[in-house]
Amino acid sequence: MQRPDEWMILATVVAFVIKGMTGFANTLVFTTMMSFGSANVEISPIELITGYPSNLYIAWRERNSISKSTVFKISLLVIIGSIPGAFLLKNADTSLLKILFGILVILLGFEMLLREKQQNNAKPNRILAGGIGLLSGLLCGLFGVGALLAAYFSRTTKNVAGFRGNICAVFVFENTFRILLYSATGIITWNTLKISVQLLPFMAGGLFAGTLLTKVINERIMKKIVILLLILSGCVLILHHV
Repeated sequence: MQRPDEWMILATVVAFVIKGMTGFANTLVFTTMMSFGSANVEISPIELITGYPSNLYIAWRERNSISKSTVFKISLLVIIGSIPGAFLLKNADTSLLKILFGILVILLGFEMLLREKQQNNAKPNRILAGGIGLLSGLLCGLFGVGALLAAYFSRTTKNVAGFRGNICAVFVFENTFRILLYSATGIITWNTLKISVQLLPFMAGGLFAGTLLTKVINERIMKKIVILLLILSGCVLILHHV
């Protein structure tokens, strides 16, 4: 693959419209659309490099809503999680782990959706939120999946701006680490870089469109979109590994 085809361009635009709206799920959308015809080892580095500027931009845009101490702690867990992840991915049945992870994400999504319908504004249980934070950091480091991370910040941030800012700030640290790791292991190639650079204008266009949509969509609806994307991500994880 020397240049992006029409399907990859479409996948990029759709993924980053969602990214601009919610701050996450671009990896889920892009990988799902591209997995029909490409191997994951080809998809992941392209999405990683293409998405890196979007995380920098959103984190900077929502910088006033970011909790620096929380971002530092979760980012550290993400990076630490990648260390046992290298051993686990090589020696364990990761398909079973991802299925269990997908079920957990779906259950969390439905619980959050029910809480929204009941208009329950009570503060989340700190022990539960802390447990979700720990698992989200470890599992994001292990599998490169941000769904549980999104569940954590959905519970602990006050508004959509805080959600987007905090999760993208963590992604900046995680992306930086993975770019270095992929470069050192040869997963990122010159061809990967060429394709990623060619996709940047389409990423920017999708991100801009998604950002515009946030100005016309009610914040409560936006939160429901985030929750539904969490449930969808859990379903996709299960279907890909059954």
